Formats: sequence, structure tokens, C-alpha cells
Amino acid sequence: MARRRRVVFSNRHLAPDEISQHHRDIEIALRNYFSRENPRFEIRFAGYTPDEVRNEMNARLEEHERTTSLNLLAALEAAFRIDFLQRCYERRKDRLSRAFRHVYTQKGSRVSLEGDILPAWRENSSVPQRIISSLRDAFRYRHWLAHGRY
Repeated sequence: MARRRRVVFSNRHLAPDEISQHHRDIEIALRNYFSRENPRFEIRFAGYTPDEVRNEMNARLEEHERTTSLNLLAALEAAFRIDFLQRCYERRKDRLSRAFRHVYTQKGSRVSLEGDILPAWRENSSVPQRIISSLRDAFRYRHWLAHGRY
């Protein structure tokens, strides 16, 4: 078989603490925007009742929670994929790395997180199965978010 090209990592993925800080900053900004401290509050929310302002703010905050979840789960998937490729490239000798290399010979970098990477973790590591199951559920939620919430 021909030698596969190595994936070049962008090194542009966000760390969880960066995602968390961004989330807090946006939440603070939204709360300020919907408060009377906003200099444009009277113009923006003219004719709104206090309940309508609060409901709109809560809707924006809920949407922000969803987009942060999507961002965090995308970063987590990137971490799993990077780990997969690094284990293959470095030819590590542990059981999980060997299982990954077997998958890599079949699929290269086009592996499936749910179909290949997570099952290998479940079968070849000491990570409790309930954690792998929780991850699968979280990624199902991410798919729902990413594909239009239908």
C-alpha cells in the first residue's frame, strides 16, 4: 500500500479554558445589553414589557449555551482526532495505539469518532464504559446542533 500523507495540524483549536472565558465574556455582554445600563436600552426595547425583555434575554442566553456546547464538543473531537493521529504517527506500543494503527491502515485519517475512535477507547483502555457512553451521547447532541436541530 502507498504511504499515507500525514495530516498537518493547524494548531488553531481552542483550549477549554479559552472557550470558557469567551462564554463568560459573551454572557456578561448579553446581560449588560439587556439591562437599563445599556445607553441604547430605551431605543432598542421601546414598547417592550419587563417580561418581554427578560424572555428575549433568556432566549439569547440559551442560544449562547448551545453555541458554546457546539464549540466545546468540536474542540473535544479535535483532541480525540489529534490523539488518534499522533499515536499512529509515533507508533506507540500500548494496546490503544496498536488498535488505532490497525484502523489507520484501513481508513487513514478518515476515521469516525463514534465508529472507530471511541470504540477503540472502550475496548483498549481502562476508561470506564459509562464515560464512553456519556461521550457518545454528548456527540449525538453536537450532531443535532450542527445539523440544524431537526
